[in-house]
Amino acid sequence: MTRAGHRWENAGMAINNTITLFDLQFASGCTTSPYVWRTKYALKHKGFDIDLVDGGFTDILERTGGRSDRLPVIVDEDRWVLDSMVIADYLDQRYPHRPLLFPCPAYKPAMRFLDSWIWNTVISAWFENYIADYHALSRAEDQPYVRETRTMFVSAATLEEAQAGREDRLPHLPARLEPLRKLLQETPWIGGDTPDFWDYSALAIFLWLSSLATIPPLTEDDPLRDWLDRGFDLFDGIGRHPGLHSLFGLQLRPGDPEPFERGGIGQAVTPTNVGPGAPVQPRK
Repeated sequence: MTRAGHRWENAGMAINNTITLFDLQFASGCTTSPYVWRTKYALKHKGFDIDLVDGGFTDILERTGGRSDRLPVIVDEDRWVLDSMVIADYLDQRYPHRPLLFPCPAYKPAMRFLDSWIWNTVISAWFENYIADYHALSRAEDQPYVRETRTMFVSAATLEEAQAGREDRLPHLPARLEPLRKLLQETPWIGGDTPDFWDYSALAIFLWLSSLATIPPLTEDDPLRDWLDRGFDLFDGIGRHPGLHSLFGLQLRPGDPEPFERGGIGQAVTPTNVGPGAPVQPRK
């Protein structure tokens, strides 16, 4: 359910198993914020329906009645909750009888580590390579704001200059994801046998990338495809929106580096020690 152009003066109603979530969207209507994506997954993990309030960058204060200039924000009955990690913690404390997002205390510091690694590996690496597209895909009324604020974070004078030459840079970036590929060789999800908040947080970053990747960042045969497809299909296709771009289809040129390890010793994590004299075999 979506609710467009509505200003909330009073608290939303979490009746009928529904929580209100304020979205951050491109002109296509797809969510771009990785933190809003993460909150969507968190709400679905807890079993809630989502009343989605449509909008972009420049109407956040108006939509939230002056309560916040950043998203995500949720409204649960008479409670307004800001920030994706605070929201996740709130959902667990408020609804402990539903599936937990943080099933043990160690999850939170590990989550901060995962956030830091993904931010530096994915967002910082790909940010400038799609920054002019980020501007072009934004709603018309948001584009001046996007240009002004994002220009401060790029290494060139303009967004277009920052993005220029990405054909030479993009082939070097997929290899940064090798630790994630190796982990997912050993387990179906980052969280183990079933997806959890670690998976949702990582998937959210790739959905951010998919919202703006007009040129695919990964090759067609990238081993991450299985995990990403399964993750995007969760909760009746939460990560499937016609405004998203395919992550797969990066075309390599002669001389470009291998995007991921394709075989041999070192591709898998260290084999389990099963005792003296156990043979060490590379993964086939």
